[in-house]
Amino acid sequence: MSKAVELISPRLRAHVLGAGLHAAFALPRPLRRLIAGAPRRIDGQELALDAQLLLKMQALTGSTQLTNGDAAGSRALMAESTAIVDRAPLPGVAVGERTIPTPDGELAARLYRPQSLTEHSPLLVFFHGGGWVIGDLDSHDDLCRYFAKAAGVRVLSVGYRLAPEDPFPAAFDDAMAAFRYAVERAEELGTQPDRIAVGGDSAGGNLAAAVSYHATRAGGPKPAFQLLMYPALDATVRRRSRDLFSSGLLLSDSDITWFLDQYAAPGTDRTDLRLSVLLADDLSGLPPAHVVTAGFDPLRDDGEEYARRLAEAGVPVVARRFEDLIHGFGNVRQAGTRFNEALSEIAGTLRAGLALGGKA
Repeated sequence: MSKAVELISPRLRAHVLGAGLHAAFALPRPLRRLIAGAPRRIDGQELALDAQLLLKMQALTGSTQLTNGDAAGSRALMAESTAIVDRAPLPGVAVGERTIPTPDGELAARLYRPQSLTEHSPLLVFFHGGGWVIGDLDSHDDLCRYFAKAAGVRVLSVGYRLAPEDPFPAAFDDAMAAFRYAVERAEELGTQPDRIAVGGDSAGGNLAAAVSYHATRAGGPKPAFQLLMYPALDATVRRRSRDLFSSGLLLSDSDITWFLDQYAAPGTDRTDLRLSVLLADDLSGLPPAHVVTAGFDPLRDDGEEYARRLAEAGVPVVARRFEDLIHGFGNVRQAGTRFNEALSEIAGTLRAGLALGGKA
């Protein structure tokens, strides 16, 4: 990366890098392959050209880091990466700011509604990813807009508290409070209490799964459906995929360790089912689930083990591995065709599951 790009303002830098990124993705396929390099294959899978080109462009611009050992700095890195990838907001979606009261204060939230939708609809309570440390309503704005429009549902995106300022179980407590709020305010939110799903990506998938489990075991209202995108579900076991895809694929092994240390510092009981729901002895009775994994993801085996356990417990589950994609592909929809294809399929499954009242 040139010194000139390093010295410009963050906003202009993101604009310049974003223009270069989107220009690269607009090139003919042979030129994109030339930039990306020879196909990358691991574990019998071939990385999608779009994913490989994204990683190459990140390397060329010096934007390869997800974390830098500091919470504030890591949040700034994510904000910049969002600004680089995202373009104009997806049209056709009405967005309103909301506040969710909790026992510990208030949470910022956003309600997304397809503008063509006038009647009541299912609602997806969405928890953003980012290792419980980074990410916010803005970093996942495009993804929430997309799900609202493509799945034809309302989406309530929740700005839960982040670590290390608010460590475990703060994020879980906020996620539970947000789900209960949605149930209590269902009419106001344009839905019914029994048509409320939970979902999230990565750490947000962890929260959605934990809410599904604990709401079910509490015996009260439970989610109608759970959408888990490349979730982190067990903080105690290092599975094979974490070694296979430990570096060079956006989320690294060192990132996972750092995130966990911020959220559940050494000395925390990481077997707690509010953090490691995969350790639960009994998963029966949980809401139907769509478990999405990426082939080139250190967290891949967490999600797939959970899907297997759900199926064994008699829970309806659709398990889908996008074997040519990387962790976090939901946040780069605007970069390439392959990411859009994957999200279109996920939105279709979400729409179908909620249309059947969570019985699919």
